[in-house]
Amino acid sequence: MVYRMQVAGLWRELPICPVSDTLSIAGFVIFGDQELTVACARELLKRAPEYDYILTAEAKGIPLGHEMARQSGAAKYFLARKAPKLYMSGVFSSTVKSITTAKEQTLYLDVADADQMKGKKILIVDDVISTGESLAALEALVEKAGGIVSGRMAILAEGDAQDRSDIIYLEKLPLFHPDGTQM
Repeated sequence: MVYRMQVAGLWRELPICPVSDTLSIAGFVIFGDQELTVACARELLKRAPEYDYILTAEAKGIPLGHEMARQSGAAKYFLARKAPKLYMSGVFSSTVKSITTAKEQTLYLDVADADQMKGKKILIVDDVISTGESLAALEALVEKAGGIVSGRMAILAEGDAQDRSDIIYLEKLPLFHPDGTQM
């Protein structure tokens, strides 16, 4: 089963994937789809509020954050990691439970990055916002760093996220029953 949709002027077929006995989602992955990543970054930048830096989460937000930074001419963007790395000078952390992750995760921000975020306007970007849990974890990291969330953006808003007035997104992504019909 697939869900066919248009995003940033491009048509894609998304596989419908079971999340539970009562819920399925359309799997949206920009990894490896350079054409889609470039087009989505371009369209999001047209709608972006004023910001100093972009922050995204590992892993699916990386190509989008990178491409938005590249197209806007930004020299740097920030990445919340799923695990601390040896090269980090210290870390801030925030816990998240995402709809597409089987267990609770922690996102980490390098203290050196946090120092650069202090007092700056931070634009949070992700591929899909659904429950808002990942978004809340990123917001907590920005607050701990002393930054100011200037906006929240995603390529797609899924489920209840479609009704939020505090996010900017390109398209709505429906939720599905296990048989593939839309909820």
